[in-house]
Amino acid sequence: MKTGACLTILYIFLAFILNLCSCTLFHASYDVAKGITKVVVGTGKVIYKVGGYTFKVVKAPIQWPFTRKGIESIGGLPPKEAIKRGKVKNSPYVVNGKRYVPMSIEEAKSYREVGIASWYGYETRNKKGGYMTANGEVFDPEGLTAAHRYLPLPCFVRVTNLENKRSIIVRVNDRGPFVKGRIIDLSAGAAKRLGFYKKGTARVLVEVVRIGS
Repeated sequence: MKTGACLTILYIFLAFILNLCSCTLFHASYDVAKGITKVVVGTGKVIYKVGGYTFKVVKAPIQWPFTRKGIESIGGLPPKEAIKRGKVKNSPYVVNGKRYVPMSIEEAKSYREVGIASWYGYETRNKKGGYMTANGEVFDPEGLTAAHRYLPLPCFVRVTNLENKRSIIVRVNDRGPFVKGRIIDLSAGAAKRLGFYKKGTARVLVEVVRIGS
């Protein structure tokens, strides 16, 4: 067999092996997040453990004002009423007169997108009366959470900062960002872990690892 033909076969074989390895690694990152541990620690308080990350979820007192900027209704109901009825997972909602239709659960399972991430933190939390997310949870600026316009609430996503290759899992429990050109709004704590807190924004890869819980 000629040298050129041998090299061609070798290149094809190496490409196949690399593709196989990349697929294996890709799926492994999802497998580690499929197992989820749920611990109820009190009324309205739950701890989830997903893919090595711990999430403390606290239900916001219903008397708190719903302060997510611009959200006028969820599923045709006032935001707090929709939250009380548990109708926020993938219900359409209205922000500043514009109607947004979230993905179905099936669509969200294969969601994977590259775009610009921003963050929000204490400037939101310090509003009078506290801050209730669009999912009815207490917003913790130092927690690992995020806001997304179209994903079902709640869900867990892996966010990778493509500028430094850092990667974490966050809980999506809010709506936003409503700034053109951005695909996800992370908590200040998540932005710090991903290394773009001071910069303000970063180019990221967002992948769903689990819907619900």
